[in-house]
Amino acid sequence: MDGIKILCITGWCRNGSTIIGNVLNEIPGFFHVGELHFLWKNGAGRGVNNLCGCGQALTECPIWSEILPLGRPAGLSPEEYADLVIRRQRACVRTRHTWRVLGRGLDGKALSDHAALMTRTYHAAAERTGSRVIVDTTKIPGEAALLPYLEGVTPYYVHLVRDPRAVAHSWRQPKEYVYAMSSWMSTAYWHGFNLAARAITRRYPRRSLFLRYEDFAADPQGTIDALLRLCGEESAGNPIRDRTVDLHTNHTVTGNPDRFRTGATVIRDRDDSWKGSLTLPARLAAVTLSTPLFHRYGYRYSGTLTTGSRNAEARQR
Repeated sequence: MDGIKILCITGWCRNGSTIIGNVLNEIPGFFHVGELHFLWKNGAGRGVNNLCGCGQALTECPIWSEILPLGRPAGLSPEEYADLVIRRQRACVRTRHTWRVLGRGLDGKALSDHAALMTRTYHAAAERTGSRVIVDTTKIPGEAALLPYLEGVTPYYVHLVRDPRAVAHSWRQPKEYVYAMSSWMSTAYWHGFNLAARAITRRYPRRSLFLRYEDFAADPQGTIDALLRLCGEESAGNPIRDRTVDLHTNHTVTGNPDRFRTGATVIRDRDDSWKGSLTLPARLAAVTLSTPLFHRYGYRYSGTLTTGSRNAEARQR
């Protein structure tokens, strides 16, 4: 198998990974798979959304319908195979498994079998789309930690962080097939996922980039240039012009429902809607539970930011 690059975006949900992934998807040779971890669960109707970004069911999509059966043992139905994959995922690549995967590698049959499945899936996706860079916005750190052990894969990591108050605000209301979550719960996940993501980027610092979503919003074109440099690609393919990108149909698995949007898309330069609607108790919960990472990543009680993500990255490390 020829080598491929995986640009893996880690961090907690509602951090802006969907729009960044879809922007990268517009670059020739890039393919945004969305949250690949959930392919088998959603493909068998076990998850919250069985649609590909193209609008078809995953089992009918011209790409995923061919990839879903790969590696399925003879005699197992698609539903039984999905249950097998889900059990393996829960047993070895959840967030709490991140440090074990980093320290022990392919320790045990379940993890080795899952690594073999992910290797086969990434290469099949690259082959069927003619891509050299796969963008995976799964964000689950246990999956991200596994990437260096996959044959023919070179991983690059983006630790993407967003103000926990903005994240809590985003989780306040259900959004299509996505349920709601309280401020304290979303921030608890925010803290845990970012700790695990940090462990990965500290292990592979030369192939990693720390990024605040707010810095992407302030300079989307410059941020995409930085991501291209990270994985050794030319910036000439950057599709953003004057904060606008023309999005086409994609083939993402799961992700923010905004992944279905196409056409000219303007990237907003501010993300402060939480200031007018997030209650004081919810704000306090987000700030308190995210400490000390809240300050380390450059966030302030006033809602202002320290200058640039490089300062925050230096404090992180």
